[in-house]
Amino acid sequence: MMNNMSHRRAVILMMCAATLWSIAGVLTRHLDVARDFEVTFWRSFFAALFVAVAMLRQYKKAFIPRLRLLGKIGLLSGCMWATMYSCFMIAITMTTVANTSIMESLSPLFTAFLAWLVLRQHISGRTWLAIAAACAGICWMFAGSISQIDQRGLLGMLIGLGVPIAASVNVILLKKGGHTVDLIPAVFMGGSISALMMLPFALPFQASLHDITILAVLGFFQLGFPCMLMVRASASLSAPEIALLSLLEVLLAPIWAWLGAGEVPAQATLVGGAIVLLALVFNELAAMRED
Repeated sequence: MMNNMSHRRAVILMMCAATLWSIAGVLTRHLDVARDFEVTFWRSFFAALFVAVAMLRQYKKAFIPRLRLLGKIGLLSGCMWATMYSCFMIAITMTTVANTSIMESLSPLFTAFLAWLVLRQHISGRTWLAIAAACAGICWMFAGSISQIDQRGLLGMLIGLGVPIAASVNVILLKKGGHTVDLIPAVFMGGSISALMMLPFALPFQASLHDITILAVLGFFQLGFPCMLMVRASASLSAPEIALLSLLEVLLAPIWAWLGAGEVPAQATLVGGAIVLLALVFNELAAMRED
């Protein structure tokens, strides 16, 4: 069972998670030979390893019993994590980071709809406004790349659509079952399922030691750790709020690509990013005023 934390602390944890998620693009730009399914395999494997070590330190001999306590909600959550892990990395190897980000930006809309449909949660007008503004800002950021999509890129975007769908379902599961079931083990299961699914397609391995090091960093600090932060923060945040704060990943990814890989952002990216940031700030300030 998960104890609620303060709203402010939950927001900070969620922002930290989104910031760590955002480094995926810039780090994958520095890989030598690892590609496609092998990248997804190693990233998922190291994420599962990180969460397993954290669980062993916390639960010790209760590690296996904790996995058994997951139940149907936990198993489904693990499958959603696996879908996100796999679809994101496959999509990013088939199309641009920008196009993948456009697909991710649909998550707040899907989440708000599911929160209303499944949780019967009232979605305030200011949250709908923030969602609309954030989506408009992201479309503005990446409008130029849409016209350059080829057939492979289109397929990559369709695969990328699995990310916001799975993310939205997972947020609802976290809100529905996170108060009664510890869903940190579901993050471990997600990494394990994704790694097992990718293994047959990843063979024979070609990654260099340099690549393995980068993928270990991705698995530990870009995936395993921030996903655990999200689970902890979810108990004190509304479903649409979680999805909105997750958009920081989309906002920050082009900045890291600029600083770490020399990909200079276009003016539209800066303007669109400012709109996204204002929408997030507006929503959080309004939420704090209501508390």
